[in-house]
Amino acid sequence: MEEHSSVLTVEFKINLIAPGDGELLIGKSNVIKNGRTLTICNSEVYIVKDGNEKLCAVAQLTLIELKNSTDKKLIK
Repeated sequence: MEEHSSVLTVEFKINLIAPGDGELLIGKSNVIKNGRTLTICNSEVYIVKDGNEKLCAVAQLTLIELKNSTDKKLIK
């Protein structure tokens, strides 16, 4: 991403699978495709309870980079 760019959400989907109660939450994310303007990512959230790791939530999102556009220009 360029220095003077903003990133906006195009699409965001989250599935809540289990309650997030436990001693620790672990988030794991990766970029599926990094294009010239659109970037597609996915994330998984795990809960650790009593030493066991369990999937808590999954998300997929699409982001767009607006080059030469700071956040201040977008807020009016």
